[in-house]
Amino acid sequence: MKTLNLGILAHVDAGKTSLTERLLHDVGVTDQLGSVDAGSTRTDTLALERQRGITIRSAVVSFVLDDVTVNLIDTPGHPDFIAEVERVLGVLDGAVLVISAVEGVQPQTRVLMRTLRRLRIPTLIFINKVDRAGADPERVVRAVAEKLTEAVVAMGSVAAAGTRGAHCTPYGPADVAFTDRLVDLLAGQDDTLLADWVADPSSLSYPRLRRALAAWTSRALVQPVFAGSAITGAGVDALIAGITELLPTVQGDADAPVSGTVFAIERGPAGEKIALVRLFAGTIRVRDRVRVGAADAVLVTAVRAVAHGADVVASAVEAGHIARLWGLTDARIGDPVGVPLARAGADRHFAPPTLETVVVPARSVDRVALHAALVQLAEQDPLINLRQDDRQHEITVSLYGEVQKEVIQATLADDFGVGVTFRETSTVHVERVCGVGEAVEVIAVAPNPFLATVGLRVAPASTGAGVSFRLGVELGSMPPAFFAAVEETVRRTLRQGLRGWEIPDCEVTMTHAGYWARQSHSHGTFDKSMSSTAGDFRHLTPLVLMTALTRAGTRVHEPVHRFRLEVPGDVLGTLLPALTRLDAVPTDTTGQGSSYLVSGEIPAGLVHALERRLPALTRGEGVLETEFDSYRPVRGPAPVRARWDNDPLDRKEYLLAIVRRVGGR
Repeated sequence: MKTLNLGILAHVDAGKTSLTERLLHDVGVTDQLGSVDAGSTRTDTLALERQRGITIRSAVVSFVLDDVTVNLIDTPGHPDFIAEVERVLGVLDGAVLVISAVEGVQPQTRVLMRTLRRLRIPTLIFINKVDRAGADPERVVRAVAEKLTEAVVAMGSVAAAGTRGAHCTPYGPADVAFTDRLVDLLAGQDDTLLADWVADPSSLSYPRLRRALAAWTSRALVQPVFAGSAITGAGVDALIAGITELLPTVQGDADAPVSGTVFAIERGPAGEKIALVRLFAGTIRVRDRVRVGAADAVLVTAVRAVAHGADVVASAVEAGHIARLWGLTDARIGDPVGVPLARAGADRHFAPPTLETVVVPARSVDRVALHAALVQLAEQDPLINLRQDDRQHEITVSLYGEVQKEVIQATLADDFGVGVTFRETSTVHVERVCGVGEAVEVIAVAPNPFLATVGLRVAPASTGAGVSFRLGVELGSMPPAFFAAVEETVRRTLRQGLRGWEIPDCEVTMTHAGYWARQSHSHGTFDKSMSSTAGDFRHLTPLVLMTALTRAGTRVHEPVHRFRLEVPGDVLGTLLPALTRLDAVPTDTTGQGSSYLVSGEIPAGLVHALERRLPALTRGEGVLETEFDSYRPVRGPAPVRARWDNDPLDRKEYLLAIVRRVGGR
């Protein structure tokens, strides 16, 4: 049977989970419609999700439409949980982007649509809540064409919008304006269709236009727009028909070598690790041994398949499907299963978290339990970037926003019995290399205490290039394990630069290498004091790298958000000076009738301050949209993250501090 892995994405409160519930009800999976307000939804299973009425963790349910198995993935809409959406994108065959007919295109909508288009994920747009007061689906369609993508076509009309009696009528071959719009849209994509239309317009039959629409939608070049209400069910039948007609299905090869990806990690009732895997090819059976990531093959001890609206015990999972697998104890989110596929990678699609905070246990005796609990949470959400300062005994996590902090606090209390508080949220900066710097430590030459020679040269890399490690010495000049130890330690050490911030983009070249070969006494006993080990290279590399970085110099950069601010015209004179005081830089001011649209950039750490002050500055009429844009050099004194860098250390203490920081002993 063919499969379709379908993601439901939206800005928070657009009605995404309600649409999921309506789909499950209308296709016969559930007898009763779940309600977000009542906490009875099928996909929001966490107690915290039901209490807050928001989706925190992605959930998967399955149903059959005609001859297609649809695995429906409901994702969070709140921007604080964008990491959950990121993990799902790599396993999708198609998506439905939900937009409110009242609020229209919102900041998160822009971010999601831009990402879906960049990844070429076939997408249908559903304008929800047409029954709500203030609903204006035609206005939203125009906004979608202006702000998201021009390649859109409305698939039906809405009557009595904004009332409980709102109903939707799909367009058909008799709707001339609709067919003309299809011709205009599709002819711009299909040269053959355009040539046929020029030669004989009557040759373009309605069935042919629908086939062409399906073909270009499946290539993510056209986005059909449906409208309706998840609450009343209006228009949902047309959306269901569109899902089966317009989105591409897959027929994986169950006999091919196993190839999949881990896109989520859960914990079972006994604390066991459960890996959610999308299988692109092959078959995984219980008791099979599969390779996960770079580790050795492990035994699959149990399989639960997502099928027919439930999570059922299965003996195997085949290509195209999603399943929960037990036994993958070292699996991490993004790990390939079996043969890696290019599309199965854990690429970064959204901006990283730009905030961080220190987590403090309410009772000092809970410090160990807190760390263990956060380790489990970090398995489920690696972007919280769990870090522990062994000198200050502090645990730090990265965040997207304050709501995420509240959810972490509640989860630790409810699931692990650990009460916590948080220090004030601060901004996550990065360091960028300014120039080129080199350093070398030679074996048996003081003050090098290790049996290793390491020389490194660091140089700047372009933004987004990541960390590259190259060899400037012959590969055969020492054992491969020693080179691997140096590269691994370089990457780990660059998580904290000279001022304690991560260096995300850097070129590192190994310029010198040397070691003492394995030596033994005459009676055959191995003598560590005369033989180099990988540990020598792991301990020496941080010192050499930090010295090279000191000579190259680094500069601290802060995250900056792009903002769009719509305000009444008469407050512009007082608003602009207030933006300046918040270190915001307006780059464009455009008049729109009696209002102004101000756009520019503002440091991420001051976005919340602007949000708090905006109602007073604009009489409550200002509308603010922000999203991460880039990093820029910090103005004024550079903030320092790691306290050890300020301590007056001599060379030996400095070396020991670095070794402790990267896990040496």
